[in-house]
Amino acid sequence: MIEAERKPPRLKVALVGSPNSGKTSLFNWITGSRYKTVNYPGSTVESHKGLSLPFYGETFEVIDTPGIYSLNPSSQDEKVTLDLLLSGQLHRVILVIDASQIQRQLLIALQLKEMGVLFSVALTMSDLDPEANSAVDPKILSEELGVHVSVVDGRLGGGVKELVDSSIDRGPVFKKPFRSLSNDEDFLKKLTSQGRVIANKVVPSRTRVEKFELDRWLVHSRLSLPLFLIVMTLLFSSVYYFAAPFMDMVDWFFATSSVFVSEQLGEGMISDFLSSGMIEGMGAVLVFVPQIFVLFFGLGLLEESGYLARASTLIDRPLHFVGLSGRSFVPLLSGFACAVPAVMATRNLKSARERWIAVFVLPFMTCSARLPVYALLLGFLFFGEASWKPGLILAAIYFSSALIGGVAAWILHKILKTKERSYFLMEFPPYRRPRVAKVFKDSLYRTKSYVVKAGPTIFTFVLILWVASYFPHNTAWSESEQLANSFLGQVGSALDFLFRPMGLDWRAGVALLSAFVAREVFVSSMAVIFNLGGVAESSVQASLIEQMKNATFPDGGLIFTTPTIVAMILFFMFALQCISTTGVTIKEMGSWKYGVAQLVTLNVVAYAVAVLAYQVLS
Repeated sequence: MIEAERKPPRLKVALVGSPNSGKTSLFNWITGSRYKTVNYPGSTVESHKGLSLPFYGETFEVIDTPGIYSLNPSSQDEKVTLDLLLSGQLHRVILVIDASQIQRQLLIALQLKEMGVLFSVALTMSDLDPEANSAVDPKILSEELGVHVSVVDGRLGGGVKELVDSSIDRGPVFKKPFRSLSNDEDFLKKLTSQGRVIANKVVPSRTRVEKFELDRWLVHSRLSLPLFLIVMTLLFSSVYYFAAPFMDMVDWFFATSSVFVSEQLGEGMISDFLSSGMIEGMGAVLVFVPQIFVLFFGLGLLEESGYLARASTLIDRPLHFVGLSGRSFVPLLSGFACAVPAVMATRNLKSARERWIAVFVLPFMTCSARLPVYALLLGFLFFGEASWKPGLILAAIYFSSALIGGVAAWILHKILKTKERSYFLMEFPPYRRPRVAKVFKDSLYRTKSYVVKAGPTIFTFVLILWVASYFPHNTAWSESEQLANSFLGQVGSALDFLFRPMGLDWRAGVALLSAFVAREVFVSSMAVIFNLGGVAESSVQASLIEQMKNATFPDGGLIFTTPTIVAMILFFMFALQCISTTGVTIKEMGSWKYGVAQLVTLNVVAYAVAVLAYQVLS
């Protein structure tokens, strides 16, 4: 109601600054949003927009621009910011400067002055070590730059009101016509001179973390890559170890709910649909949500500490070998969460060829949607055994998927010859003690977003599967006869010849095909198809695994064996089973032929690899 009474925004205010300078935190404080960015250049290539909160008075529009290092655009993210500045749409500009990186970030301030832009400065202090002997003096900085400077605390929101008041009261953005940024010696001398003056007066002393010279070991030694592999292995292994108690709780809740509904409603179609269909179908996927949270939380701690950004430099050389660069690390790492934003993140790649290769191999990265699938299949192999065993294999799957993507990139690199070379420039964020509460909150929000996004798809497809497996219905049929004679059974039987070479029957094959709607649906499909008419007494996961262990072909042979599970894991590692990814790829690359070729190629290769693996292992 309050929003409806507020007047349309009269002013547009842009936040400009380097990556990891605190722009998005400031944007969130002003607008009340909950956007989150990461510590890498090129991690955002679009501008976030929002309206200011009533607390700041008259409503104005805030634009959070992509992080840049200068206004001489050499990448898509820098071009987005420059184009916005030159569009004539802005009324105010706020430059966000990280106090601990002031000497390097002054370039943008001086370039804005060269352009004739009137701006305010938000000096973020959150990156400074509390024990630093000195801090940046905003008065000195204001005198040297000739602009208003406000100190802002991105964690608690201190100084934001003062910044907004001072920024909104200023005049128009440009005080004189724009002229091209100079690259001559006079400008460079001005930058060096002014930067040295301010730095000598205000640069803080080295923090306690910097005195340990961690980069000497974590980035610039022969131990750097092994240490990185150890850290990531521990992260993926912890997905099983720390999530296990919470998974048991979620599993118990859905199993108990299924039994309760079945007892209350008795036998019948509605009871069967709600208990063994909807509740257990949803529960089979949601039981793995704690693992997804643990993965997000672990990555958040590494990112918050500043270490994850340094990992991009460790793999810059290997990426160059396969035709990519360290800048590709951003979309590739994003692909481990979701391929859709990862494809969009490739916009920051300067080379069209590098972007072509990166987008093509992105589906090999193990997205979060694959985690429930791997958790179920590994849970089958290691049911009742120590959690470190499936955790270690899960880590191997993640590393192997990256290796497979590297091999695919190398093949494309050899096919697509070029003389151009891409370069990777990155400013390390300072090491910081992770703010656990913030990381926990962010991880909870990302997990919630995953559930909200996946929930409707799972619900819809479980409904379709149950209806297809329940009708036509005959009370005289046994459970196996009911499934075989249903609409689902008739369609699956016709496709049985496709799945047998992989060691699967049509039931597992239908579940595999359902993953093309969304990978998470595979787990719920397995729960519906293999537990038709049954109710989990104590554990949805244990019940499903038990059904899988007892599932047989008509001749009595077991369906799910070690060769079968390995073949299925390999299929999911290679296959592109995400229509959303194909859609955004076609849009971003501007070619439906590219998207279709990628979809067909990856799935044909996945099928061939799975068949070969099963035939060899069995």
